[in-house]
Amino acid sequence: MRLFLFLSLLLAAASCQPESRPAATVLVHDDLGRALTLPAHPRRVLALAPSMTEILYAVADTATIVARVPQDNYPAAVLRKPVVNNYPLDMEKLLLLHPDVVFTIEGMTSVDDAQRLQELGIPVYFQRYRTVADVFRGIDDVGRLLGRPAQARRLTDSLRRELKTVVSAPAQQLASSPTVLAITWPDPIYCYGQNTLFTDEIRFAGGRNAVSETFPQPYPALTREYVLKLNPDVLLGGSFEKLDSTLFKNYPELRRTNAYRTRRVFPITGDLLERPGPRVVESVRELQRLLR
Repeated sequence: MRLFLFLSLLLAAASCQPESRPAATVLVHDDLGRALTLPAHPRRVLALAPSMTEILYAVADTATIVARVPQDNYPAAVLRKPVVNNYPLDMEKLLLLHPDVVFTIEGMTSVDDAQRLQELGIPVYFQRYRTVADVFRGIDDVGRLLGRPAQARRLTDSLRRELKTVVSAPAQQLASSPTVLAITWPDPIYCYGQNTLFTDEIRFAGGRNAVSETFPQPYPALTREYVLKLNPDVLLGGSFEKLDSTLFKNYPELRRTNAYRTRRVFPITGDLLERPGPRVVESVRELQRLLR
């Protein structure tokens, strides 16, 4: 009821504003195929996913970024922005900020919430990432939508050149490449599935995602039997000592895997692997170092 009254007052106030010339707009489709009408020159923007916030800071005029979400911590300048909760979405505070467009990623924001915002005149632009190339394309898209295509292109050209220094040639899936299982939670065991950006990142780093089957969920839960069948050469998600007292303690049979027997169990920088943004090549570099 409180939100309903707030939205009613907001709409009533908007209807009382004097008429002005309509701003130029453009019709676009986001990565989910949703049709959106955006201002041709957005002046107030925010992101509901940390990866998108990092892209905004890399491409946008940072004065146009009006807020951050609680998980944002990079770059440090973002900490000076007001906070809008993204899960659950603080609809009231977001509306009070009057953004011209909100950026988010698939799985972070519900389509229902996005539709509610769109009905109130705030378009929500979704991006979807499955490959490193998708990240580069996404950065270029944001630059185009914000009227800063040259800034975005300089960044993506630099990232492409940097990626070439990580791998001398496009990585190929070789039978000898180590299989890598990256877990997000040890009990129950959740991991990065085949249909995630990790699969492409680990390919560039010289390995293969141990989860070759494509599940409906991007981060599937695995049984101990399934992990034993995968028998990964490398396991990511925590130090050997930490996982020996958690994952391997709870599932002692997993000590038979190659990763445990060779002690190739490593922690990873979550912010790098979890955020498909301007630091994606840095994430590939970290993975490559762990596989050496």
